[in-house]
Amino acid sequence: MNAVLLDPTGECDPVQRSPLAKPATLAGLTVGLLDISKARGDVFLDRLDEMFKARGVVTRRYKKPTFARPAPISLVQEIASQCDVVVEGLAD
Repeated sequence: MNAVLLDPTGECDPVQRSPLAKPATLAGLTVGLLDISKARGDVFLDRLDEMFKARGVVTRRYKKPTFARPAPISLVQEIASQCDVVVEGLAD
């Protein structure tokens, strides 16, 4: 089955990308937890943070200024430089 990655930003000519390979394990990796600033997203990420830490996984927390816009490039660069994988928390 071929995976299709859709870009929800409404770009007229989106860049074609292939999904990255998923790691076999999170052991030794840093997991970024990105709150996109929607209501109760932090509750979801708080629980994930607890579960990851209980298993010895290192986490780092981040938050977008607003859900209405893409993350600032500086935030994207910070996450990319500090994390191996990212979970983005969506909620309402």
